Amino acid sequence: MFARCLPLWRSSATCKPWQLGLSLRHSWERCQAWSCRGFNTTAEQGQQVNMQQNQVLEDLEMPVARRETENLFQERPETGNQYLEDALLRSYLKAHLPPKVLEEVSQDLERFGNRLLTEVKPLGWECELNPPVFRQYDAWGQRVDHIITCSAWKRMKEISAEEGLIAEAYERRYSNWSRVHQAVKLYLFSTTSGGFNCPLAMTDGAAKVIESLGIPASLKNAFDHLTSRDPKKFWTSGQWMTERRGGSDVANGTETVARKQPDGTYRLYGFKWFTSAADSDVTLTLARIADAEGHVKQGSSGLSLFFLKVRDEDKKLNNIRVQRLKDKLGTRQMATAELWLDGAEAELISAEGRGVASISNMLNISRIHNIIGAVASMRRMISLSREYALKRVVFGKLLKDHPLHMQTIARLEVQTRGAFLLLMEIARLLGLAETNMASEQDQLLLRLLVPIAKLYTGKQASATVIEAMECFGGQGYMEDTGLPVIVRDTLVLSIWEGTTNILSLDVLRSLTKSQGRAIAVFFSTVQKKIELASSTAKLEPAVRQMRDAISRLTQFIQGAGAKEAVTMELAARDFSYSLARIYAGALLIEHASRSDASAADVSAARRWCNQELCPVATEFKNSSYDAEESVMDSSLVYGSPPSTSRL
Repeated sequence: MFARCLPLWRSSATCKPWQLGLSLRHSWERCQAWSCRGFNTTAEQGQQVNMQQNQVLEDLEMPVARRETENLFQERPETGNQYLEDALLRSYLKAHLPPKVLEEVSQDLERFGNRLLTEVKPLGWECELNPPVFRQYDAWGQRVDHIITCSAWKRMKEISAEEGLIAEAYERRYSNWSRVHQAVKLYLFSTTSGGFNCPLAMTDGAAKVIESLGIPASLKNAFDHLTSRDPKKFWTSGQWMTERRGGSDVANGTETVARKQPDGTYRLYGFKWFTSAADSDVTLTLARIADAEGHVKQGSSGLSLFFLKVRDEDKKLNNIRVQRLKDKLGTRQMATAELWLDGAEAELISAEGRGVASISNMLNISRIHNIIGAVASMRRMISLSREYALKRVVFGKLLKDHPLHMQTIARLEVQTRGAFLLLMEIARLLGLAETNMASEQDQLLLRLLVPIAKLYTGKQASATVIEAMECFGGQGYMEDTGLPVIVRDTLVLSIWEGTTNILSLDVLRSLTKSQGRAIAVFFSTVQKKIELASSTAKLEPAVRQMRDAISRLTQFIQGAGAKEAVTMELAARDFSYSLARIYAGALLIEHASRSDASAADVSAARRWCNQELCPVATEFKNSSYDAEESVMDSSLVYGSPPSTSRL
């Protein structure tokens, strides 16, 4: 964005302190005179920054010895209650929640917003400063494999229970609106949680799997702990799937073996290469059941789902050895480890060979949490950028008075609004599904939107937080501002729970499995939403652009259907982007069609629809998905068609 306007000067070896002060004042006056010539400032703006300029001049004339003990003369951006400052969030809840539910939820969110500001935010920073430590041996050479977490991390677990961040979704106090309530609390909690939002994602997923199994008697105690509001009883869960081969291909990458015991339990043997929240109380994991001869079935049909406690009643590890903690780019506050399962006692909770199908509910929930984290990081960086613009003076006026700066933040705001409404739509549909109020169309739409929103918001968030970091100039790059933490922790969101390409292919599988019904529901839902704005003149350009995008998308689907299979695979990423942009556009138009919609709501809808809404149609027209182009892709990457292996 704008660099810091500091006087350019050089000191000589013979320069006296008083001479240095005069030199600095002279340089400042020259800088100020130049900036006034380059930018028009009003009298009001001049008064607004006059006091800050005078303070700067006083600092510059201060004796060097004293000046070196002073703090940097930039004001910290301070935000208040996140719920009260989020106009889009409050307007969405007002538009959708029943009056009585709205009243209670709003009171809870305002109270929670205050707690985040006064208690949770400092704890989150403490978690960042005190990441987990692995102690493999005690002082006497005994192996202990102890993962040590800080007191703030433990307090985050207690707060999560007290606030019902998991319980809220399963108590269903507000029926189908309980998931929306939970999603909003997690959205507010995410960026101040010190990384504790990650174990909550897996805990929610584990509870969902157990619930989907009908809460068997053997898992009733675990379910009660996972959904408890009592800090002394609350458990968190891990999700141990990734093994030595890594990646999303668990069907071919899972080597862990389960051996049945005489009492009906199982012992697991294998290596888990990437286990998030390794300090959790319990976990779900996949393994292949060995027959009497020790043989296992390969492929996804050979995988079964197991539940295990990480520690036994004596708090000793359940035949688990910790190899090391992962050294990650971000989410350093959370312990991620490599683990050996050396006879870990576990319970088979899926039908044999139905592990992948059974754990799908966990993946679905954790992907939704991924979306929550993405939207939360976008909102947080924009909030800080907005506040900083009210305080930072460059070239004679506040950042907020520089049109280009405001345009940049406004563009980020439009992206964040689209992402937020996608999140709320998914939470709404999930709430309907969990209370048996969802139609078949709702369920098809939910299945389609989760991977679309996860992949799209993951990419949006990375781009948004990096752009927003520029709003702080060099300060955005300084560790102790906390801004790099948000950036680092955001970058994982396009990778965790499926990369963009993996999820794009998942979107295609969803459409194929539904035999065309899912895409038909997509089109009909979008049409209904934009019809709401048909009589709103200010939204007419946006509606027209949306209809054009729908027409082009339809033409693409028809055209690609006549091509060979590789066409859709090559188009999968752009196709998913197109679905995300079109559906988010419909949601923005719907929100801007309300009778009490603001001018900002209308502007956001129009600006969103000004972008390329259907990139897949453009690239299809350019023959980007032809087989010949696929061959050329390899040539561009390798210089010539690559061989299958190299010595």
